[in-house]
Amino acid sequence: MYLKSLATAVPPSSFTQQACWEAMNHASLLESLRPRSADLIRKILTNAESGIDRRNLALERIDEVFHHGAQQLNENFERQAPMLAHEALAKALERAGIAADELDALFLCTCTGYLCPGVTSHVAEQAGMRPDVYLADLVGLGCGAAIPMMRAAQGYLSANPRAKIATVAVEICSTAFYADDDPGVLISLCLFGDGAAAAIWDGAGTEGDWQAGHFTTVHRPENREKIRFINSAGKLKNQLHRAVPGLAAEAVAGLYAQRKAEPDQILAHSGGRDVIEALEEKLPFYLTETREVLRDHGNMSSPSVLFALERRLANPAANDQRLWLTAFGAGFAAHACELWR
Repeated sequence: MYLKSLATAVPPSSFTQQACWEAMNHASLLESLRPRSADLIRKILTNAESGIDRRNLALERIDEVFHHGAQQLNENFERQAPMLAHEALAKALERAGIAADELDALFLCTCTGYLCPGVTSHVAEQAGMRPDVYLADLVGLGCGAAIPMMRAAQGYLSANPRAKIATVAVEICSTAFYADDDPGVLISLCLFGDGAAAAIWDGAGTEGDWQAGHFTTVHRPENREKIRFINSAGKLKNQLHRAVPGLAAEAVAGLYAQRKAEPDQILAHSGGRDVIEALEEKLPFYLTETREVLRDHGNMSSPSVLFALERRLANPAANDQRLWLTAFGAGFAAHACELWR
């Protein structure tokens, strides 16, 4: 399948890590935590070497989210996810020079909320897609979801080579913000941001288009409890173990060994500073774009790797002919694919 365009979107509100720290103080959040937990948050948010400068959140004020109940958080996702996904898709359609009613299929992945019918139903309506458009929502694949979503889209294009399709990864991580004394929960609270990435694909392509393929994956359910969402009184609560950076690096290294050819650059999910450093120890590349995405947006879950891809493709000096993408997360699972032209 061939990439026709790629675009990203983030909520308008951007918060520095220092602003997040001040908001948590203002919300009296720290008073509900043990002193050791409050100190952990302070160290992450005020550490200049954390790898994160700021994050975009679908919130007008950060302190308000800590007083939201499960119902309000769910309603925030229902409102924000379709809107942000549509914004990214509209940009991608404009760049591709096609109208929404020319699309034959829409694939969308998310893990930070649930809608039935899925987010695709709302996005298709907002965009003005045809009534017969094929809609597919991939839910529950976590931070690594963008690549298996692309693989599902490739399957559709193999069966319908003349089709034009869109893929969208959207996460409103702020609707899963939660605070207690669990270190994994607190680290997640300080790392995640909101974002969406959309791409337009077809099965034919023209000269100069990037082709995607050579998908690989690994699933290790014995490590499932080390990184996953759990239900906590109706809220999504992130369960994160300190072993995750090592698990990610090991899994990604195994996928990289299966590559078809040498890439000009690797673009990875920006899970966090420790994750990126663990990947760089196993891979023969400095993950420039991955680090930049983490710096400017934090960990946005599934859209992150596509944000890195957008940055790389926008760099005319790169002159790339082959790229290797990887993303990983809940499962524990890791995925990869190659782009070439």
